[in-house]
Amino acid sequence: MSGVVRTLSRCLLPAEATGRAGEQPRREGKERSRDAEREARRRSREIDAMLARERRAVRRLVKILLLGAGESGKSTFLKQMRIIHGREFDQKALLEFRATIYENILKGCRVLVDARDKLGIPWQYTENEKHGMFLMAFENKAGMPIEPATFQLYVPALGALWRDSGIKEAFSRRSEYQLIF
Repeated sequence: MSGVVRTLSRCLLPAEATGRAGEQPRREGKERSRDAEREARRRSREIDAMLARERRAVRRLVKILLLGAGESGKSTFLKQMRIIHGREFDQKALLEFRATIYENILKGCRVLVDARDKLGIPWQYTENEKHGMFLMAFENKAGMPIEPATFQLYVPALGALWRDSGIKEAFSRRSEYQLIF
């Protein structure tokens, strides 16, 4: 039997022959486990730091609930705060504002032309009646921005109407009708 053990011991790997079979794989497993633990701790610290930064940012964030009737100036107030406190508008926002401004000018002038008629205010210059009719014929599909080229078609009529004393009187009597479009 001793011959069998001697033969077997020669066939075994050194670690197995000494009776320490499995120690090397266990050591490698422990090292891998330690590395994974270190990586998990490092990742946990990163996440904690990120959460702390977000908490600080949220604490500095000011939320305001603006209540008011339609067309009372809530969005205008926000835009003014943005301008006053130095946050620039990007090009896309500026283009959107341009379309909104064009639309407001046209709609506002239409309200004045209509009010002038309803209040019985005569035109200063009779040719402005054509400009008024041209402006009243303006229709824009909801949600469609007014292109600069389209707005330019109305600029001469808008200028002529604004110079007319009939429109100016209608504007001065705006408390008698609703100027909100």
